[in-house]
Amino acid sequence: QVQLVESGGGWVQAGGSLRLSCAASGGTLSSYAVGWFRQAQGKEREFVASASWSGSTTTYSDSVKDRFTISRDNDKNMGYLQMNSLQPEDTAIYYCAASSPDYGLRPRRPNEFDWWGRGTQVTVAS
Repeated sequence: QVQLVESGGGWVQAGGSLRLSCAASGGTLSSYAVGWFRQAQGKEREFVASASWSGSTTTYSDSVKDRFTISRDNDKNMGYLQMNSLQPEDTAIYYCAASSPDYGLRPRRPNEFDWWGRGTQVTVAS
């Protein structure tokens, strides 16, 4: 069983940047694709980005493409989400998730992810 813990959330003004981290334990993160999702208050959880086990294949939602960058460091059992040019509509709880190889290199649906963190709050002020 893989445990995931997110960190790096906080408050930032519009146009600012944050870097989220996802620390994995209880398993080897390199065995899984890593994904980030977010859920704004009153809305459904939505896909943000995913990276294949090697990090060579990345997938982004249209709303964050060219602003966010997903990466991973398998030696450190860590995943990251660099968020630039943040806007108020990016305000949400951000979740890290891990997807088994059964779902391929570009998982993006919540049911394609086996393990989830508890989330970290990101608030972007206008």
